[in-house]
Amino acid sequence: MTFFNYKDHIEEGDLVLAFINRSTIKPIYVKSGEILNTRYGHFLHSSMIGMKYGAQMRGAKGYGFIHLLYPSPEMWTLSLPHRTQIVYTPDSSYIIQRLNVRPGSRVIEAGTGSASFTHSFARTVGESGKVFTFEFHEPRYLEAKTELQSHGLTNTVITHRDVCNGGFNVDGTIDGDVVFLDLPSPWDAIPHLDTVVAKQKRVGICCFSPCIEQVAKTVTALEENGWTNVEMVEIAAKRWEARKEMKRDVSNAIKRIKDIQGRKQYGIESRRAGHPPQKLAKSDDSFKSARKSAKVKEGEYGYEWLEVTKTESEIKSHTSYLTFAYRILL
Repeated sequence: MTFFNYKDHIEEGDLVLAFINRSTIKPIYVKSGEILNTRYGHFLHSSMIGMKYGAQMRGAKGYGFIHLLYPSPEMWTLSLPHRTQIVYTPDSSYIIQRLNVRPGSRVIEAGTGSASFTHSFARTVGESGKVFTFEFHEPRYLEAKTELQSHGLTNTVITHRDVCNGGFNVDGTIDGDVVFLDLPSPWDAIPHLDTVVAKQKRVGICCFSPCIEQVAKTVTALEENGWTNVEMVEIAAKRWEARKEMKRDVSNAIKRIKDIQGRKQYGIESRRAGHPPQKLAKSDDSFKSARKSAKVKEGEYGYEWLEVTKTESEIKSHTSYLTFAYRILL
């Protein structure tokens, strides 16, 4: 299968993204005889074969369900096995737009890491473009190489090299017009770009750095090596969730406290009198007792609710600085 072309039905060996819930997406390679076990039940791989991508699949015992999704770079970013920290979609989408990456672009990327952004680049440049990605850590390089091949990203060339010392040269001409550096010291790699970037068209670069000290050194290196229009941007993306909060007022709180005190006093007097424990009838129906409120479901009928919002509990972003610059036509 390939990330380039969508198909309708799942086949043996295909990559499927099992959407379990909003925070859990598990990538699986469909293989007859294997089972996906989740908290919602277990799901047979053999039953997935022939189903349509996007379909809802019920558990083998008839309860629980998951959705079987076709892999895209955005969904892969949310589900991939992390080998390093990754570039999430809020950053990657902005970088692709800002650098004007399009079909036919020739991208230079270092380092590859978990290859999350590599997938986005490969999909965007299409079969008419090329992605040259570099990784210095050999185990990560080997895993990424296998992954890119199995995903059908034939327009991607991955190389095992420390570009800060060894440069970017490979067999053949790179002639890159887009550069992305996610390195601890991008200023050491920038001087090596002269021999591999295009000379007859504008070239854009983005350096991805978590520390402002790195940005300062990167800006100096860019200016010293002929890059212009330097600008630093930070993407602070977070999702807001709509929720319902139970409306409470002072009179309700007073009534609830009195109810608790009354139940407590009743229990004390019953024990002193030697009476067996019994449930105290509710004397005031104008409020919901604390015991009942603890079991109320959000939005339940019979209660007053306020519409509120809150931010997502875990922000999916690397929170790094993006330094952009351009090489003008000669």
